[in-house]
Amino acid sequence: MDTSYDVKVWKIDVYQGARTTSYRVRWSVAGRRWRESFRTMALADAFRSDLVQAARRGEAFEIETGRPMSMARAEREVNWLVFAREYVAMKWPHLAPNSRRNTARALTNATLALVTGDRARPPEKVLRGALARWAFNAGASRSGAPPPELGHALSWLERNTRPVSDLDKPAVARDVLDAFALTGDGATAAPGTVQRQRGVLVNAAEYAVERRLLSRNPITHLAWKAPRTVQTVDRRVVVNPAQARALLAAVAAEMPSGERLVAFFGAMYYAALRPAEAATLRKSNLAVPAEGWGELVLEASTPAAGASWTDSGRRREERQLKHRARGETRVVPSPPELTALLHAHIEKFGTGPDGLLFVGVRGGGLAESTYCRVWRKARDAALGPADLASPLARRPYDLRHAAVSTWLNAGVPPTQVAAWAGHSVAVLLQIYAKCIVGQEDAARRRIDIALRGD
Repeated sequence: MDTSYDVKVWKIDVYQGARTTSYRVRWSVAGRRWRESFRTMALADAFRSDLVQAARRGEAFEIETGRPMSMARAEREVNWLVFAREYVAMKWPHLAPNSRRNTARALTNATLALVTGDRARPPEKVLRGALARWAFNAGASRSGAPPPELGHALSWLERNTRPVSDLDKPAVARDVLDAFALTGDGATAAPGTVQRQRGVLVNAAEYAVERRLLSRNPITHLAWKAPRTVQTVDRRVVVNPAQARALLAAVAAEMPSGERLVAFFGAMYYAALRPAEAATLRKSNLAVPAEGWGELVLEASTPAAGASWTDSGRRREERQLKHRARGETRVVPSPPELTALLHAHIEKFGTGPDGLLFVGVRGGGLAESTYCRVWRKARDAALGPADLASPLARRPYDLRHAAVSTWLNAGVPPTQVAAWAGHSVAVLLQIYAKCIVGQEDAARRRIDIALRGD
């Protein structure tokens, strides 16, 4: 934003027209001339006085608009809720469904932290529903007017939320960031959640700067310490091969869905697939012989976000692989154990629509609630009391952690493991640093040799 202190303000000109008289204020900023017409001398004189006083205070003027900074900001004053909805509309086409949902959650928390009054305030649950399910869901907003209860809540919020410019006040910005540290029921939010929501606010503030609603990004300039995020995998979640086989056997015993999910969970454990990648696996992605080592050629992923966040209206929407461009593939080895599981699955259950390997019992898409429920029951059946009380394989995603850890501990070069897992080498070593075992003794032996001078 270019500004200047080179300001000149001239006397008011009176223009006598055929029907009306107008009063013109003329001034220049950095040699660029400006003028503004008013219907009365009083209005013109008040505007001219504002310009003169701003110049005398030593206030910078915007070259592009000709206005002093304070006046330019006042003219661009926008209610936070109005701005946040415009921000969502701008971002929506470029966001994945889960990112849309996370953005809505962050903006909901930010908006409630920017409320200025409590008179006739609707219930908290209604306010959150109006924001997360309607105001910050561009798909829902396009469908027409909101239900009366939500419409009333949105009207109240628009009347009782601060302008965007209030974020420039450190106390206000700090209140918003502090709100991210708590969940809706007042519990402490996970560090990763806080960081993700702060990222949304930083990006929204950058958009406000772009719109000239803020002169700088107040969030990045605030001395607010975010909670530390755990970047490494807890080695206690990682199963060994015997435990993994016991869990897969327990999955097969869970009726009616278990048998259909053995190869699904096997793909996570033996090939380090993410759940959304395993759910998108098709017969055409398999390059496996009748037995022995083969390959999986991954090309798509279908994260579960919810029907209201996708363009298709389905809970899952097929997208490119994580950290890859659309059309880019990732090749992963299929050990003999996984090759056998995949062949057995296809022989018994065939394939679903579009060649999908894993579908529901009734032929529909594989629901996240289904495979998570089967996993919980299988874990209860396969593990002893001590392991059940531990974090061991608490989530299906922990099977992927076990696969990557197994590869690293087997001595596979990190560059190769990163390529198979879909990580950069730096991220791989940061996340799995604590899961690489068996190397400490060798390191100690080398140190002993160095100290003895052998």
